[in-house]
Amino acid sequence: MEDEEAFNAGYGSVLNLDGEVEMDASIMLGSNLNAGAVTVVKDIAHPISLARLVMEKTPHVLLAGAGANRFAKAQGIPEVPPGSLVTKYAQMALEEFKKRGGDDRTEIGHKNHSEVDTVGAVALDSKGNLAAATSTGGINGKMVGRSSDTCMIGSGTYADDNFGAVSTTGHGETIAKYCLAHAIIKEVERGKGVQNATKDTLEKMTQKLRNTAGAITISKEGEVGIFFTSKRMAWAYQRENELHYGIEHNQDIVEKFE
Repeated sequence: MEDEEAFNAGYGSVLNLDGEVEMDASIMLGSNLNAGAVTVVKDIAHPISLARLVMEKTPHVLLAGAGANRFAKAQGIPEVPPGSLVTKYAQMALEEFKKRGGDDRTEIGHKNHSEVDTVGAVALDSKGNLAAATSTGGINGKMVGRSSDTCMIGSGTYADDNFGAVSTTGHGETIAKYCLAHAIIKEVERGKGVQNATKDTLEKMTQKLRNTAGAITISKEGEVGIFFTSKRMAWAYQRENELHYGIEHNQDIVEKFE
C-alpha cells in the first residue's frame, strides 16, 4: 500500500508546509508486545519496513528523523531521490490547504484531493499470533517535524495475543489524546466483542473530542471489528475464499473466489 499513490503512506503521502514528505509508521507483535516505530522519516519508500527493523534490530521502540534515516542506511535500506515520493495530488492538496488559510482537518472522507488517509493492517496467523501495523504521511499542511498518532504504540497501533490487534486512522491528534488503539483493546479485555468494542470506543472518543476516526480490529478468535465515525473509510478483509470490503457506512461487499 505504501507504493500506491491513492494512499497517504509512502508514495502518495501528503506534504508538510515546506512541501516535503515526512512519514510515520509502527508495527507490534501480540505474542511478546515487541514493537517498532519511526517518525518524521524522509526519502524512504517503505517506512513500515524500517519500523520492523527498529523492532527486530534495536533495543528501542521509536526512532525519529535523521536518526531513523541514519539507521535505515546502516541496515541497507536505500533512500529514494529527494522529491520522488511527492505526487501531483499531494501538491494540489497542499495548494488548496494554503488557499483555505490552513484548515488542518485532513480526515478520511473529505471530498478534496487530501481525502486519503493512513493505511493499516491487522493479522492473525495459524498459530494464534496477532500483529498490527500502520503507516502514514500525516496531516496535509502539517508543521515540519510533526509526529502523528501512527508512530505512537497504543494510539495508532496495538496488539496483544490475549485480546486482539488494532490499527487506527483519522484525526491524529485526537487519536493520540485518546490512546485509541489501546482503548479498544481494553474494552475487549472487559469482555466486549471486537465489533462492539471498536464501535463503542470510537463513538465515545468522537463525542468527547469532537473529531472523527476509524479502526480495524481482529480478535484472538479471528473475529473482525470495523467502525468509523468519519463519512467514509476504505476497508477489506479475507476469510477463507471470501473477500469482504467497503467504504461507506453499513456497506459489506462480498466476492467469492476459488
